[in-house]
Amino acid sequence: MIVEYIRYALTKHQPDQLADAYATAAEHLDLSPHCIDYELTQCADDANSFILRIRWQSAEAHMQGFRRSAHFPPFLDAIRPFVGEIVEMRHYRTTRIVGTGAGVQA
Repeated sequence: MIVEYIRYALTKHQPDQLADAYATAAEHLDLSPHCIDYELTQCADDANSFILRIRWQSAEAHMQGFRRSAHFPPFLDAIRPFVGEIVEMRHYRTTRIVGTGAGVQA
């Protein structure tokens, strides 16, 4: 498994526009057998800052599988206006440091 993080700093668009675009784009992530899950978060201190986290089966599944599938073109079309506002887009490996914390609710 690999985790992709995409950081946005919106300067040309409004936060709701990005969220709406990802609501549409997410349909194509849901259909992809290469995508494990995803989450779009908005900074509580700066409403124009977002991080999208996508867990892929592997980097190859993302780059070769998803990006070469029929799901990628409509995904990209939905988020294309925001590509210029990406400040980071990278794959990360998880480490052995994982926890739930005492505040987890059942």
